[in-house]
Amino acid sequence: MLAKVLSGAVVGLDAVPIVVEVDIASQGLPSFTIVGLPDKAVEESRERVRSAIKNSGAEFPAKRITVNLAPADLPKVGPAYDLPIAIGILIASEQLPVIAEDTVCIGELSLDGSLRHTNGVLSIAFLAKEQKSPALFLPAVDAKEASVIAGIDVYPIGSLSALTHHLRGLTTIAPHPYVPFNTLQEDTNFEFDMSEIHGQEHVKRGLEIAAAGGHNVFMQGPPGAGKTLLARTLPSILPAMTQEEALAVTKIYSVTGNLPLGTSIFKSRPFRAPHHTTSRIGLIGGGAHPMPGEISLAHRGVLFLDEFPEFPRHVLEALRQPMEDGIVTISRAAGTVQYPAKFMLVGAANPCPCGNHGSQTKRCTCLPGLVSRYEKRISGPIIDRIDLVMPVPAVKVEKLTFDDGMKAESSIIIRARVQGARNRQIKRLSKFSITSNAEMSNKMVKELCPLTTDVQVFMRSAVGELGLSARSYYRIIKVARTIADIFGDEIMTKTHVAEALQNRVREDVS
Repeated sequence: MLAKVLSGAVVGLDAVPIVVEVDIASQGLPSFTIVGLPDKAVEESRERVRSAIKNSGAEFPAKRITVNLAPADLPKVGPAYDLPIAIGILIASEQLPVIAEDTVCIGELSLDGSLRHTNGVLSIAFLAKEQKSPALFLPAVDAKEASVIAGIDVYPIGSLSALTHHLRGLTTIAPHPYVPFNTLQEDTNFEFDMSEIHGQEHVKRGLEIAAAGGHNVFMQGPPGAGKTLLARTLPSILPAMTQEEALAVTKIYSVTGNLPLGTSIFKSRPFRAPHHTTSRIGLIGGGAHPMPGEISLAHRGVLFLDEFPEFPRHVLEALRQPMEDGIVTISRAAGTVQYPAKFMLVGAANPCPCGNHGSQTKRCTCLPGLVSRYEKRISGPIIDRIDLVMPVPAVKVEKLTFDDGMKAESSIIIRARVQGARNRQIKRLSKFSITSNAEMSNKMVKELCPLTTDVQVFMRSAVGELGLSARSYYRIIKVARTIADIFGDEIMTKTHVAEALQNRVREDVS
């Protein structure tokens, strides 16, 4: 008898339907064959399925079993096909009634028949919705993740025996209730708060602007000035994610296996801080079976590169195209995949290898040529793609010890201003399907950010004197638009543009 069970394969971040065809021949020696470009994990499912069926109280047929994973030209990766293969064998051996062909099944089986966590469940849930499937059978530990998608019945399956009893009508498995996005709580237990940072008011102001508009930031200063602390405090002032942003981030973490068990959806923006020894593939993504890298894991969040010049130059140069386009395309012989990479880049660097160049209290021990080579590790095109370039001088001891009764603003207060500015941007940019000023194209800037006559004169003068590129010109306008949004102003003024220019020019930390 021939049985067909619908499953899915994740290609990039999206799932494509996979039909698991199981044929049990009435003649021939007992065998168990899986075809359809299976990888090692899929081939090993033969032993997992055999043991799971036997340990679930069912009979494993001692006949010639052929399993085809169609389409046959698409590589099949991972253990997610265990459950549909097992169900197909039980249906083909007439131990289970035939189920609807558009019922989606996914899950890895243990030898005792219980179901284990499976990656990419959210993508499979989207596939089930597209296929208008009547049911989605998946591991119980992953049901909460799929339940954020409306319009599908998600059945949490604890074991193969529980599912067989359900399909036979002996017991009933209730669908997991739908979880609306607005009922989920965001994690606001941040490690650091802006009120804990003494001094560096201009840097905190720059990070507020960056958070409001999604702009890239570069901080340069001596060791101990607080660059890392400032960067790690940034998540506490980032605006809340929209539902579309949260689903996109959750998809990435689900596919890569980084989504914590029991988590339904990411509501807090990601913060990624890879070490400077990270490889190009680790940062950008890739591999034999292409997977997202750190820039995609930082999608809609922050990518913090501490010790920025210590990263290999070819690794930093690979950031240029994703920073401009917001996507990264990975091409391999087996095919091409695209991953989203709309992240805020936050870079931190010392002014020289010893860290004391330009200091008024410590002597720099680096030779002039060494300082120049150190600075040139960060290329001009990379700096040109960064909106806010801020010096971070050493904090004076008076700032650390003197208490005048004035307390710095907390992250809650700053975040309220950031959220208000982001809400204005979402409203203004809604027709373009983007959410922040940093995402605007040059054409959008011309349409949505008109300059008054006096601002145009001021910009022409600034571009001429500072020798700014065309890219820098538009980035300054985007930052000025964000500053105006923070103040709640509809029209950009010279004050807004001047503050944007102040944070655009790379200065020596002295």
